[in-house]
Amino acid sequence: QVQLVESGGGLVQPGGSLRLSCAASGSFFSVYDMGWYRQAPGKQRELVAAITSGGSTNYADSVKGRFIISRDNAKNTVTLQMNTLKPEDTAVYYCNKRLGLRQYWGRGTQVTVAS
Repeated sequence: QVQLVESGGGLVQPGGSLRLSCAASGSFFSVYDMGWYRQAPGKQRELVAAITSGGSTNYADSVKGRFIISRDNAKNTVTLQMNTLKPEDTAVYYCNKRLGLRQYWGRGTQVTVAS
């Protein structure tokens, strides 16, 4: 059974930083594309950042230059370093694991940016 467990969310002031981590169970982690999505109240879930099995990265325009996604295949983890946070980054952040049409989701971690 595949499980994705996010951690690292919380309350932070504007301009601050947070580091989200996602621990993935299951085999062959390295062949999966991984991503972070977020969903704010009343809005659709959106892609924040993604990293392919080969290490290529992709970011939403709203977070480019502020967020960094990385993965550690030896530890089956993917990390999202979030810097210069803004109130509009407030959302539940979800970890996603994808291989072809198969995908899995974590339960999410709340990130709140407020002074």
